[in-house]
Amino acid sequence: MAFKEPKSEKHYYSIGEVAGKFGLAPSTLRFWEKEFDTIKPFKNKKGDRFYTQEDIDHLSLINHLVKERGMTLKGAKTKIKENKTETENTFEIVQKLQMIKSYLLEIKDEL
Repeated sequence: MAFKEPKSEKHYYSIGEVAGKFGLAPSTLRFWEKEFDTIKPFKNKKGDRFYTQEDIDHLSLINHLVKERGMTLKGAKTKIKENKTETENTFEIVQKLQMIKSYLLEIKDEL
């Protein structure tokens, strides 16, 4: 029971894997791709999308702003555009605090 982030071995993730991770429909990811220019998945000749970890990080930030904080897509786009570094730093802190909370709850359950 160590407090470590799992390392990912994969370089590319399919749209189904990414959609499942966030609990979203693949069509939502395709729509967000059109709305936010920071999401640029690799597309093969067949047209299948493959997301890098950087794309997933951007999607995670957008998902946090839209689904967890209740912002509109326009509001999320504006917030990211106006103050991207502060928004990313705040999101990173929230993620770390959630990991710490789950770790502490895990310890509590073992007691």
